[in-house]
Formats: sequence, structure tokens, C-alpha cells
Amino acid sequence: MNPKRFEWRIIIRVIFLFLSLLASAFVVLQGNYIYLFFLLPLISFQVFEFIRFQRKAQEELQQFVEAIHYRDFSRFFDVKHAPAELQPLRQGFNEINDTFKIISKEKETQYQYLQKILELVDTGILSFEVESGDVVWMNESLKKMLQLPYLKNIQSLAKRDKELYNNISLLKPGESKIATAHVEKGMFKVLLSATAFQTDGKKYKLIAFQNINEAMDETESKAWQKLLSVMTHEIMNSVAPISSLAETLKKTLKQTAGYNNGGGDGSMEDLELGIDTIKRRSEGLLKFAETYRNLNKINTLNLKKVYVSELYGNIHHLMQPTFEQKGIELEIILKDPELCLQADINLLEQVMINLVVNAIEAVKEKENPKIILSAEQTLNKKIVLKVVDNGQGMDEELLDKIFIPFFSTKKQGSGIGLSLCKQIVMLHKGTIQVQSKEGQGTVFLMQF
Repeated sequence: MNPKRFEWRIIIRVIFLFLSLLASAFVVLQGNYIYLFFLLPLISFQVFEFIRFQRKAQEELQQFVEAIHYRDFSRFFDVKHAPAELQPLRQGFNEINDTFKIISKEKETQYQYLQKILELVDTGILSFEVESGDVVWMNESLKKMLQLPYLKNIQSLAKRDKELYNNISLLKPGESKIATAHVEKGMFKVLLSATAFQTDGKKYKLIAFQNINEAMDETESKAWQKLLSVMTHEIMNSVAPISSLAETLKKTLKQTAGYNNGGGDGSMEDLELGIDTIKRRSEGLLKFAETYRNLNKINTLNLKKVYVSELYGNIHHLMQPTFEQKGIELEIILKDPELCLQADINLLEQVMINLVVNAIEAVKEKENPKIILSAEQTLNKKIVLKVVDNGQGMDEELLDKIFIPFFSTKKQGSGIGLSLCKQIVMLHKGTIQVQSKEGQGTVFLMQF
């Protein structure tokens, strides 16, 4: 039944009621009260039916409002078995419900799309209410990045990483800042970007976390390569003539000494010794510069399938005499003997040897020196190689410097080893990190 027929039904009811009341008034005026026995029940019936109709309509409307309040759009109002006067009303309710269903489905689809998109990106997203600090939403990327399974309130982050919490709190909407995030397995640099929005009278802050460690490492590595290239070029160009000149002066000095039958006062010997010293130090400086220049020569890889068990086995055989001589225990932990990765075996062995040699140096003063080589595959299919020692460990301030060329914690160190290791790992599209505490040992982690 269409709405117009519904309106006509109401109009007809009102007209019949009006005519009945008019007839009753006419009967009273004529004094024919006997007809009231027929008219009064008719009027009462019409009023009762009109009230009943309005009450049913009100009840139907109340049920519909209740369903809307609880967002129960699945409710269906039976039109076929409803009274004729309520059929248009129920039909209208069903149409409104269908419209709400479509809108709700579209919103849910959009939300699912947005959520999936935010889960796929590597950028971490965190949203929280400014006043209370309650976290509204955080994506899986942020949970993995900060190693947080759940965060109820932003203030809870202060217990795990106070420095990062302070940076987030002080970051104003529209600003970006580079900060350091501390996790169980070390630390890394993140770019924080903030924005704000308001809804329902509440202010919210949205923070984007972008791990820029790899990008900074790559930029830093390229900068060092350029610097080393210039330095080694200038050093070798300056020192090579000195070495050549020292050799010439030595020959001339010998010829002069032979011509004059030697120098009885020993001055010739002193001059020869001085020239030898100049020659030896200049040649040493040339070798030093040549060694650093090798950092820039590694730019191609001979990639092959490398089994980690084979890699660790080679290191064990190579270093075993040193371990026995110094009383160091070597433990290899490898849950999956078939674990392998695509790498340049020669370069990767060089990295492992450098790290093991550093570990040997670190545990030399320990009563029970121990070095552990382990490997595992993470849930995201990445291979992690670890070199662990129970040595003296390092201060936190040194951790950011040990991969810088020329920097060394050893008295006789050149600062070349770890710089070379980092470049080789980066050439393999991997990352290298260090975790260390004074007196508790050191862990080097390489992730491929």
C-alpha cells in the first residue's frame, strides 16, 4: 500500500468520526435520544480504533528507534501479516534499514581497506587522545618496530623508552624530528612526524614512525667512502715522493760515505738511520692508506647459496688453534642445519673472522671466556647471524661510534675492521647492529 492510500484511510476515519459526532448532536437537538443508543457505541468504537491505531504506530516507531539506537539494522518488520494501516509504516522502516545497511557496509569496507593499507606500509602509526593519553589505534608495523604487543596509554611508553616518550610528547603538530628508539635488541633512528585532529570535542594526536636507520647508514657509508677516497688519494700522492726521496738520499749517502772512506765520528750512521726511519714510516703510511682505500674497492658480490653450518664450520676450523691456545670455549647454536642465504662466501667469512677476532680480544681477561655463534630465521623470513661473547662489553656512548672508520677501542687498532664489516653487510642488503653492556658482554647481529 502506498503512502497516499494510507493518508486517505486516516482522512476517511476522521470524516466518519466527524459525521457520527454531527449526527449525535443533531439527535440531541431534536430530542430523539433513543438514537443515541446506536450512535454512542459507533462513536466509541471509532475513537477506540483510532487510539489503537495510533498506539500501534507508536509502538512500531519505538521498536524501530530502539533498533537504530543499538545499530541493529538486521531487524525485519513483517509487512505481509501486518494490519493494512501499518503496512506502509513497516515498509518504510524496512527501506530505512536497508539504506543503513548499505551505508554501514560501505563504511566497514572503507575501514577495512584503510586498515589493510596501514598494515601493509612499513611506517608505524600511533594515535592517542591528548588529554588522557589513551591510545586509540596503533598498526602492526609500529608493534613490530617497537616490539610492543599492546599499548593502552602513551604514558606506558615512558617505562620502556623514556627518551622516545619525551620526544613524542614534545612534538608539535606539523613538526618532524629524528629520535632514537630503544628496544630489547638495540637501538635505531626513527623519523617522527606529528599531526592533530579533533572529534566529539576531544583532541587527538597522530604520530608516524619511520625507521631511517638503513637510509642513514647508507648515506653515512657513501659520505665516508667519498672522504676516504679523497684522503687516501692525497696521502698517497704526498707520501710516495717522500719514500722515493728517502731511497735516493740513502743511495747518495752510501756513495758519499764510500768516497770519503766513511765517517769516523758516526755522523754518517746517524744520517743513514734517520733516512731509514723516514723511509720505513712513509712506506707504513702508504700501506695504511692502501688498506683504507680497499673500503671503496668492494662494490660487487659473487652471490651463491651459503649454508650457515658450512660458514660456521669454516670459522671453527680456522680459529680452533687460537681458541685452544687462549682457552676460549666456542659454542655453535644452529637449530636448522639447512639454513642458508645468498651471499659472497669470501666476504661473509671476512666479516665473521673480524667479529670473532674482536670477540677473542674482548674475552681475553675473563676467567671462563666463551664465544657463541648462532643463527635463526625470523617470522618475516629474514636470516639473523649472531656473534656473542661474555667479555668486558662496551659503554653505550661507544655503540654509535664503533662502525665509524678510523675509530677503534683498541690501542693498536686501525678502525678498519668493523667499518669493512658494515660495508660488506650493506652490500648484501643487510643490516648489522651491536648490543653491549659493560661487564656483561657484547652481541653483534647481522640480518639478511
